[in-house]
Amino acid sequence: MLYVLRLLVTAISLAVACPTFAQLGLPTNTTPSEESAAEAESAVKDPLERSTPRGAFTGYISAIADEDYIKAAEYLDLSNLPPNQRATTGAALAQALRIMLDAGGSVEPTAVMSDEITGKGEDGLAPTMEQIGTISHAGKTLPLLLEQTQAEPFVIWRISSQTLNLLPKKIEDIELTINHLLPSVLVERNWNGVPIGHWIAMVLLALSAYLISRLATSSLLFLARKIISRKYPSYPAGLVKAFSAPTRLYGAVLLFVAAAEKLEISIVVRQYFSELVVIMASLALLLLIWQLVDVVAGVAEKKMVSRARFGALSAVLFFRRSVKFILVAIAIIATLDMAGFDVTTGLAALGIGGLAVALGAQKTVENLVGSLTLIFDQPVRVGDFCKVGDTVGTVEQIGMRSTRIRTLDRTLVVIPNGDFSAQKIENYAHRDKFLLRAVLGFRYETTPDQLQYLLREIRNIFRENPRVDPDPARVRFIGYGSSSLNVELFAYILANDYNEFLELQERINLNIADAVNASGTGFAFPSQTLYMAKDTGLSEDKSRAAEEQVKQWREQGEL
Repeated sequence: MLYVLRLLVTAISLAVACPTFAQLGLPTNTTPSEESAAEAESAVKDPLERSTPRGAFTGYISAIADEDYIKAAEYLDLSNLPPNQRATTGAALAQALRIMLDAGGSVEPTAVMSDEITGKGEDGLAPTMEQIGTISHAGKTLPLLLEQTQAEPFVIWRISSQTLNLLPKKIEDIELTINHLLPSVLVERNWNGVPIGHWIAMVLLALSAYLISRLATSSLLFLARKIISRKYPSYPAGLVKAFSAPTRLYGAVLLFVAAAEKLEISIVVRQYFSELVVIMASLALLLLIWQLVDVVAGVAEKKMVSRARFGALSAVLFFRRSVKFILVAIAIIATLDMAGFDVTTGLAALGIGGLAVALGAQKTVENLVGSLTLIFDQPVRVGDFCKVGDTVGTVEQIGMRSTRIRTLDRTLVVIPNGDFSAQKIENYAHRDKFLLRAVLGFRYETTPDQLQYLLREIRNIFRENPRVDPDPARVRFIGYGSSSLNVELFAYILANDYNEFLELQERINLNIADAVNASGTGFAFPSQTLYMAKDTGLSEDKSRAAEEQVKQWREQGEL
């Protein structure tokens, strides 16, 4: 658990820090001499890879697996021995330490050991000391310590002389429990420096641990479900089920590790399987969080639906997906780190390329910001009937990248959230009233008394209907049209939804039709009146008088 959390903190800090310093090129406080020293230190590397606690112990395990105890002695701190005894005594100590680790050693998984030059520095020991496990013997528990020492020209980690000094003098009589249980043929034949039976036993242990854990957790969770359902009848149905698979997996891991130590299986085999152990334990934790997210989100969704808070429902869906995305990212980072990849360097490289990625993913970021705007500002919610740009329909889903709208034609329109939030949004679902507005045209033959009668009757229709909001509810003669006398209707209808509004509007329209019929007039149709008359032609007298007048103006020189 701590290992996964450490990876998460590392990832977040690097993602924030690396892009800033890498892209802006901010100056650092290192001097040229410090940079030269750092370059020189990085150029000279320990050929045995003892610069970190993980490298030192992994190298020791690799050496004893090859049964090269002279090389294994290079990973021990023999500084308290005379130089002329280190070669022979060192090899004997390396072999003795292996026997003690096989018989009673409990060591951190390789993936959890510090891979930093400075070590973890979190165990309360001196900065140059690191505890990576314990050794149990004769009722006593000895610390397995690594110590950082100077071995020109390197600063290296080795198994501390304090641990070596505590080893018992006589270890020839120690026999491993697993060797008593195995046939001699599986003990005598080795693979990778370890009896074949130890490898077979680990595989069988893994299967047995899972089966036992499955049986035990199924029984316990069945009882837990019965007890909880009696005491808390309304508890979330999937809560106990959410613990089922993770508990089964984590229980199998604990049984597997405990049984391997109890049977005294070789430390080489145990360390080889340690990475798998960490992966399974981390997977159990991530799986538990994953399923709890579903349970919590499911409870929240039901509450939001029952309270008709559909905007909050969109937020629940969004954050559930976000948490799952983070969990997948953590799993990938953890797996890469345990597989031996330099995750820190990889995240730093991502930070350096952050600007380029940001530019390339500009639309993606825009859509993400748009989705946050839709969730928190809530111009629309899931289930709302709205108009976005030229699209009219019901919002079905608000996702991280896009929003889906089901149109009246039952087609599905997907709009990127960046575009969605930038468009004019008209939400019909949150109308408190429905507008009834119309202009009625009556025939020009309608008398003033008939028009007065109609205005009074239509006003009474509005006044007597409790679903018509009286403020305002007006009926006015507004003017003369090209072919009609125009009367405007303007009122708000108090309806729960659009269908109910149409029903109320229909009833009002039928009542108005009855009033028009009772008045003796009728609705006007677009029409024109054509007046026919006989043409009398041009006046000859007036034409002759005009011609004489013009002739006179010419004679007088006025034209």
